[in-house]
Amino acid sequence: MILTRRRALAFLTVLPAQVLVTTAMAQSRDVWTAVEAFDALLQDRIRLLDIRTSEEWRETGVAQGAWPVSLHDERFPERLFAARDLAETRAVALICATGGRSGAVLSNLRKSGYDSFIDVSDGMLGSRQGPGWIKAGLPTVTAQEAISTLPSALKL
Repeated sequence: MILTRRRALAFLTVLPAQVLVTTAMAQSRDVWTAVEAFDALLQDRIRLLDIRTSEEWRETGVAQGAWPVSLHDERFPERLFAARDLAETRAVALICATGGRSGAVLSNLRKSGYDSFIDVSDGMLGSRQGPGWIKAGLPTVTAQEAISTLPSALKL
């Protein structure tokens, strides 16, 4: 899918306001815990995008198997839809620190008519939704390792 500059900017313009939206507003089938996402990742049913900042990736590592694609990158919409194309028939799960950003992106995608995206609601650090990837003891890799395994379509 080719994104026009106007469409990409429109997508990003509404994101800051959407960060306050809770994941409860998303459909329950689109909201998973980190453990559910990890199980699906092992079964090759999803692709996982870590949408946090590069600083956050360096501080905590990246979920093993995740593609680090920062929400704060100006090419985020383009890279998000490239990830969806690469996922083929799989859903694309979004993970951030505590579910706020991933929930906001999912809400925006739903309002724009896009499906096949999932919010990992407890994120890497945990939230009211669950303990998060790290506290659940799920595997992580360094930011550098995760970036080095990015498919070429997702590289900066």
